[in-house]
Amino acid sequence: MSIQNAAHATPAVHLRTVTFAHPDALALNDRVQLEYAERYGDEGDITPLDATMFEAPRGLYVIAYDEHGTPLATGGWRSQDENEWGYADGDAELKRMYVTPEARGLGLARRILAALEEDAKAAGRHRMVLETGTKQPEAVALYLSCGYTPAAEKFGHYRFDDLSLCYVKPL
Repeated sequence: MSIQNAAHATPAVHLRTVTFAHPDALALNDRVQLEYAERYGDEGDITPLDATMFEAPRGLYVIAYDEHGTPLATGGWRSQDENEWGYADGDAELKRMYVTPEARGLGLARRILAALEEDAKAAGRHRMVLETGTKQPEAVALYLSCGYTPAAEKFGHYRFDDLSLCYVKPL
């Protein structure tokens, strides 16, 4: 796995594979949920998730840490195949991409995204898919700049919500 290689781009920050149940993952998830709730005026993202969804070989969850061990950013992917939620066979779904406000602008989201895409491809997934929202313009800009395109058909928990945006990228 080349997550270690991706970590060499900025020596002060390294990516570590963790479980979604790791205390740092839970703390960062709480932070992103607060941000979602603030942006959308609701309870946050209620997409059903559990830690086993991110276990190899059907997923991966990573956290970017600074040289002091402070968690700065997170993201994961989980396998999806054709189902009632609108996914296709071979999909890898991006989940919980988040960079703490104090670490934004350091390129951490791009590093995590690249590592997740590489891992999903190595696991045999054919397409990375993600669901974001209209009130997250920074996320939309990131994904578009990294080669994602709007999905022809929406998928996921919020596929019928007008604020939902779905993007895809072949791996």
